[in-house]
Amino acid sequence: MKRIALLFLVVCTWLCTYAKYVEYTPEDSARVVQLLDEATRQRGNENRVFYFGKKFLGLPYVAHTLELGDSEHLIVNLHELDCTTFVETVVALALCDLQDKRTFDDFCDNLTRIRFRQGQMTDYTSRLHYFTWWAEDNEQLGIVKDIAPQSAPWGAFTAVQTININYMSAHPTLYKQLKNHPEFVPAIEAYEQASNGKRFRFIPKQNLAWKQSNALKAVKDGDIVAMLTNNDGLDTRHIGIAFWQNGRLHLLHASSLYKKVLMSKETFYQYEMKQPKHTGIRVFRMVEN
Repeated sequence: MKRIALLFLVVCTWLCTYAKYVEYTPEDSARVVQLLDEATRQRGNENRVFYFGKKFLGLPYVAHTLELGDSEHLIVNLHELDCTTFVETVVALALCDLQDKRTFDDFCDNLTRIRFRQGQMTDYTSRLHYFTWWAEDNEQLGIVKDIAPQSAPWGAFTAVQTININYMSAHPTLYKQLKNHPEFVPAIEAYEQASNGKRFRFIPKQNLAWKQSNALKAVKDGDIVAMLTNNDGLDTRHIGIAFWQNGRLHLLHASSLYKKVLMSKETFYQYEMKQPKHTGIRVFRMVEN
């Protein structure tokens, strides 16, 4: 009887700890399991990221869904998404499908790997706030790869981005956690400075007018695309998923303008030319071998 009581206490303690570690609704956890189960019958040979991305079409765009509570914890929200949480959620699902792991715990493990530095969640500073950090970390973990050529010929990747980020440390009062915990600011600033000066190949937005039959064909359905900027101490303005339609590149994304996840009817080139602060895109592909 004592052993049973002790075991019950251990299980209860673990459940309480896990509940604090992950914030979610029963509907969200059920949806994760449903999506992963359906993929075994419905996906076929379709690109995993593109397949799961389309499952969220029409879902409301809501910003700042990760800024809940005073301590950093894993937040799972499949009923409201912004551009970053949309991509993270989709990649976590795709990674589970690749691994043939189909429980909610598996999904949470992968989302933690994707969202936090080296897959380790500690405090607010461990979250990969800038896309440059996200890309570099997920490359190191072997989850995604930058598809830009490593040497000439550069194809569509004719431009170079030099990282110069400082927005978070320069505007800490705009971030709930930095405002409440100014002791985090020096760590964020150190990470920013460590990234500054790094250079990456990208596709300038004017090249997005090219057809699928030329060098732009290097971009595939389901590739993760980051829309770059060279203003305001930021590296990117938006992220989404690329897909081809009628020989032209388009964007699947959580749109702040239309307030939902959608597959843009306008071409990616048309979309980008309306964004004066955008310079072009970096392109990443989920690693599947």
